[in-house]
Amino acid sequence: MNALMDSLAGLGNFALYFAVSLVLLFVFKLAYAFVTPHDEWHLVKEKHSTAAAIGFGGAIIGFALALSGAATNSTSLVDFAIWGVVGLIAQVLAFAILRFTFMPKIAERIANDEVSAGTMLAAISIAVGLLNAACMTY
Repeated sequence: MNALMDSLAGLGNFALYFAVSLVLLFVFKLAYAFVTPHDEWHLVKEKHSTAAAIGFGGAIIGFALALSGAATNSTSLVDFAIWGVVGLIAQVLAFAILRFTFMPKIAERIANDEVSAGTMLAAISIAVGLLNAACMTY
């Protein structure tokens, strides 16, 4: 019985970190939708856009990777939340850099359901998330 209780000792911290992660994911969805000129939810839900689903899915995965790095390396819940916001900013900046440099018509291409554009956005988002997670070590 002691082994079970020892295993569950961290359940409270897990619940707190998980709850903050879900809140940060929701905030990310709002921030990302604010920055992108196209409405991902509308394109996915109403237009059944594969390109938007791939691009937005990659952005969510990329941000979740950054959150995992922040959770793994944080020293407190506040530290985790701060680094989660840093990860959010990095993901949003990744989209902006892609849009204003390498693929200036990415939003238009995703709105036109060009899967190649959605795939590139997903790849960049996941790559940035991996780099985010790796750099959140201190």
